[in-house]
Amino acid sequence: MANGSTTTGTPHADPTGAAAPTTEVRRPALSPSRASDFKQCPLLYRFRAVDRLPETPTKAQVRGTLVHSVLERLFALPRAERTVEAARELLRPTWSELAEESPEWRELFTDPESADELAEWFGAAEKLLDSYFALEDPRTLDPEACELHVETELSSGVLLRGYIDRLDVAPTGEIRVVDYKTGAAPREIGEAKAMFQMKFYAVVLWRLRGVVPRQLKLLYLSDGQALAYTPDEAELARFERTLEAIWQAILRAGKTGDFRPNPSKLCGWCSHKELCPSFGGTPPEYPGWPEPDAGEESALDRAD
Repeated sequence: MANGSTTTGTPHADPTGAAAPTTEVRRPALSPSRASDFKQCPLLYRFRAVDRLPETPTKAQVRGTLVHSVLERLFALPRAERTVEAARELLRPTWSELAEESPEWRELFTDPESADELAEWFGAAEKLLDSYFALEDPRTLDPEACELHVETELSSGVLLRGYIDRLDVAPTGEIRVVDYKTGAAPREIGEAKAMFQMKFYAVVLWRLRGVVPRQLKLLYLSDGQALAYTPDEAELARFERTLEAIWQAILRAGKTGDFRPNPSKLCGWCSHKELCPSFGGTPPEYPGWPEPDAGEESALDRAD
């Protein structure tokens, strides 16, 4: 079984499946976001991972990405400097860097009242940071890593890949996985989706390090709630089989192009309803299974 972690910056697979002459082609992998997409709606998976249709981010998604980036930078400071004032001061320079990397994000604030709207948007981001400090004191923590890119291959050959918001390791070796959510604490479907993501990370760390994480912790910054969960080895073994089954279902759908829609109340948030047969639309012609590198998650995927 080939296990290992990777760093960011590895070249993506060519959408056609052909290797570029001067870059390494990464193997297709399963990420928590794309696995969750397929579970929710196979057609959504196809639109995002195979067709790679563009999606316009919402202001809330971009704000979540900003807050995640600020918290990552906050933990790069010495302990004593990790204050709420320092976090607030990081907001605007971090936004400038993110907007430079993704200029289209600035287009979200191009209307005549954008100055006032942007000020309100920053104010909402400040409230999320205030909520974080009400949940925990970063001056008491020394994470092993923030925004950790992890990758492991299961014995079945399925490659898992993802990013962990924060990894805490105690002197005793116990592992805690922490994920920041910038929306309100979800119920029913939302909470199950969030815990699916956390169990995914737990399986990856278990296979990489041989240790079952002691705690999976979700911090909901919108309403100041925290959810903690302790998995066990038997549960993670079952979840690992679930991930293998999802990947096999993806490969079967990829060979035939049979990615069926699965209508639900989540359809109201889908960017591709006009192309969905469930809403009278027609998907683009299936391009064929290109062995896409669907494991790479964007910052928007991770911000939630």
